[in-house]
Amino acid sequence: MSSLSVKTILQQANTKKVVAGVALLFILGFYSPVFEMTLSPVYGAAASHIFHGYGVGVVAGCGWLLKDHVRRLSNRRAVYLLPALAFWVPSIQYFVTQGSSSLGNPTGPVITELFTFYPLVLFTVACAGKLLQLGLKLQPHGDIVSEHVPLLGSYIIYSAGDHFAKAFLSKFLGTTFLLSRCGLQFLVGVFYAAVIPSKWLVLAIPSILFSLTSDVHLPLGHTTAVLNSALQEEGYALLARQDSNTGYISVLENMHDGFRVMRCDHSLLGGQWTKMPANYHPAVKDPIYAVFAMLEAIRLVETDSGEARADANTRALVVGLGVGTTPAALINHGIETTIVEIDPVVHKFAAEYFELPSNHIAAIEDATTFVKRAQSSLESAKYDYIVHDVFTGGAEPLELFTIEFLRDLDSLLKHDGVIAINFAGDLSLYPAALTVRTIRAVFPSCRFFREDAVAEGHVDFTNMVVFCKKTATPVQFRDPVRADFLSSKSRENYLVPKHEVDPSIFDHIEKGGKKVLRAKETGLLHKYQDRSALAHWQIMRNVLPDAVWENW
Repeated sequence: MSSLSVKTILQQANTKKVVAGVALLFILGFYSPVFEMTLSPVYGAAASHIFHGYGVGVVAGCGWLLKDHVRRLSNRRAVYLLPALAFWVPSIQYFVTQGSSSLGNPTGPVITELFTFYPLVLFTVACAGKLLQLGLKLQPHGDIVSEHVPLLGSYIIYSAGDHFAKAFLSKFLGTTFLLSRCGLQFLVGVFYAAVIPSKWLVLAIPSILFSLTSDVHLPLGHTTAVLNSALQEEGYALLARQDSNTGYISVLENMHDGFRVMRCDHSLLGGQWTKMPANYHPAVKDPIYAVFAMLEAIRLVETDSGEARADANTRALVVGLGVGTTPAALINHGIETTIVEIDPVVHKFAAEYFELPSNHIAAIEDATTFVKRAQSSLESAKYDYIVHDVFTGGAEPLELFTIEFLRDLDSLLKHDGVIAINFAGDLSLYPAALTVRTIRAVFPSCRFFREDAVAEGHVDFTNMVVFCKKTATPVQFRDPVRADFLSSKSRENYLVPKHEVDPSIFDHIEKGGKKVLRAKETGLLHKYQDRSALAHWQIMRNVLPDAVWENW
């Protein structure tokens, strides 16, 4: 064999090493946001994210240092175990997350990753780095290239996979069972096996069989039946589930107490009572949370002249759907209602399982996009009522509480219009005060009401509803009449707000704090959101049993 032929064969072999190394790093980058999403139903999106990036960075650095100690990569050793390891990740994760209540939050996500994702990161980076180093050695200036290019190149490739995954998932997550968050874990294992064909894949057979038959997180017919069996032991039944762009969405029925809820990751978007006494038929089913009845009090706010508002020929804009209790009530009062909801699955489930009336205008898109388009229309100020009710995953979407967005909403209100804003969070923390100051900077007349009485202890997590007018005339509520209650006992108790909050308690500004929240400064609040989300996680664990959250 000629020296030229030998050189060609060697170059081809090294090219294969480079391609394999690049592919492994890209797949790992793709897996990173997918793995975060698999933690969200058990721990919440915020808690799953807190240490993920730091942990991956540290472990990847250790993997890079380990690459020179991984022996005989081309001789069926470490690199050939990667596909089996990838297939084992979801099975191990399933069993670790069954102890989430004991692990706690945010400790639980870290421990889960220590036993699942971090080992995969460690060995993928070590093997991919070594493959790149070996593959580049025979290139021109090979020694220099193989020492310096792989490190920077590895980070770029990993980041490319991460960014591609986020763009891909925003469009296609949940469209098939393989594109569910657990299905994607299975698909990642297939990708590893395609890049590194290995006889050691036989070691993954037990995990693959478990995933296909018993992993309740994988949305197959049989595994869903297993999931329902586990939920029924806790007194619940799964009616529907689907991954979507805001999280894992499911509808659960409590068979003992008689209520139905819609879940998004580790939070509830709302719920309704389904077990009704005989001869009790409210026009809109009673909500399980008082705040949704309180939001309907927007109709009770008097005009500037002190008169009651007529429902005829009025329009309402509802930003954030939930299960649809508030917009359903507005529609039943004869108000033309436009609903802006970013998640199509939430809208679909609200219609199918919570009796959202079909006679509404639906805008399934981001609220900022809708509002900007509405502003540019010929009739910009067109709503008598605006209900701002956005909360998911244990945290508020901060961009919808900025002074810029609230000013945009203000421009859509008629001169005598009213806005009701639901803020869910710990009222003792800085974001609550900042939100209140921002609202008051836009709307000249406001009143603040909390859902319940003042809590005792350090955590004061609750829903606060803010009623505001465009004018400086004080916000006053008319006395309700029987028609306002929609034949509902719950509305008789909770429609009229009771627990008023003195806004002066929010006037203090922490050292380094801002007077109002601006769009370019939302990143300053992430640490506070994390604290609030952790408090919300504990509250949710008292609302539904641990097993319901864990078996999603």
